Amino acid sequence: MPLDKFIVDFYCHELMLAIEIDGITHGSEEARERDLTRQARLESLGVSFLRFYDGDVKENLQVVLAVIENWVHGHAGTSP
Repeated sequence: MPLDKFIVDFYCHELMLAIEIDGITHGSEEARERDLTRQARLESLGVSFLRFYDGDVKENLQVVLAVIENWVHGHAGTSP
């Protein structure tokens, strides 16, 4: 999903929430630095982030979904 000049994995405009699923390509220092720079820019625009490792999504999906659900319940109806 394009957001500003960046691509995020999933985005909910209503909640201003980006969800990122990080795989092996995010493991290098250079990739982490790019991710943090991009995240900081989008957070400056009011976007919140939830970040998960792809292994957690594959192996612990119920936990990932619970984290997302808890975040939504804690932030629904609040303004950025």
